[in-house]
This record gives sequence, structure tokens and C-alpha cells, in this order.
Amino acid sequence: MLHVTFPEIVSVMQGAGSTVSVAEGHGCLCGALCISDDCTLERWLEELIPEEEGVPVADDIKQTMYLLYADTLRALRGDEMDFQPFLPDDAVALEQRTTALSQWCQGFLYGLGTARPLQPERMPKSIDEVLLDFTSISRAEADPSGDAEEDEEAYTEVVEYIRAATQLIHDELDAVRSDSDVPSDDDGLDDGPDDDLDDEFESRQH
Repeated sequence: MLHVTFPEIVSVMQGAGSTVSVAEGHGCLCGALCISDDCTLERWLEELIPEEEGVPVADDIKQTMYLLYADTLRALRGDEMDFQPFLPDDAVALEQRTTALSQWCQGFLYGLGTARPLQPERMPKSIDEVLLDFTSISRAEADPSGDAEEDEEAYTEVVEYIRAATQLIHDELDAVRSDSDVPSDDDGLDDGPDDDLDDEFESRQH
């Protein structure tokens, strides 16, 4: 269950002056979480929101972004297998959703490659094909001349593939995360912002 909507995050990021798309930003977070236990909210926000020297990100922005951060972390690391890529809902035109999906994959590959750079031999061979698929999807574009119903079905199938593949990558990289040079708490949330944001997250659950 997500405690923020896609339009809410769009509004927050645009208001903060971010030039990164919401889908790409969420993909970046997911890629980083898959490979590192040291991906904190602050590090993620550094990738998304330009920060003036000496001026921290506003608390209300942190609070909203933390809700998405915490939801994503718990979905990936939990036992419910309810992870979902953060994308526009079905009311949005397919062309825009397809663009967002390609941006999500671009962000995922970026986060995976930069959060904790590894030698190629350290990456499990079991995810090679999946990463190639993500690379292909990152270049996807909607065909306005195609059959609308078929295109919708194809989009749904690709989103489901991304959902399952991301969970697979996360699980396959468990040993890599465990070998991190930086110790982290079991659930990864203690490296988050502060208790006030935890309280905000809990209040949105009810």
C-alpha cells in the first residue's frame, strides 16, 4: 500500500525545482536499494532535488518524499511481495505511461550502477538477461498507430514483468548488500531522516 500518489510526488518534485521525472527518480531509488544497504533518504534526495549551498531540503518536502521512500523500502524488503514500480495510473494516456515506464528503467539502471559500483564479476549472472531487458524497455516508445487494446495489454504485461524482475534482482543481490562496507540496520530505515518523519509515516497508515 502506498501512502502517496503519483501526482503528489510530481507536485513536490516540481515545486522543489527537480528536473528528474518522478518515474526515473523512483527507478533510481529501487536500483540503489537493490544493490546497497546504504541508500538513505538524504542520498536519494541529493540525486533528485537541487540544493542551494547551506540550505537544506525543506521539511515538508522531506516528509512527503519519505513516505514514498519508506513504502518502497518495505515493499522490496518485506515478505508480502507487493512491490510495484511507481508509475502514473491508467487514467493517464498510454503514451505518457510508456514514457514513464522507460524513464523508470533508465533510473533503475542508473541507481544500480552508481549506488555501489561493483566489478562486473561481482554481479550475479542470473540477472544479466533481466538487465538487458530493462535496457531495452528504457528505450521503449508508444506506437500511436497501434491497436489500443493490444497496446494496453502489452503495457500491463511489461509493468508486471518489471515488478517481478525488480524483486528478483533485489533477492539475487542479497549477498552483495550483505557484503556492504557500511554497516546498516536490518530494515534499513534507521539511516532515514529522523523520528518526526517516522511518526508522519505511521500517521498516514491509518
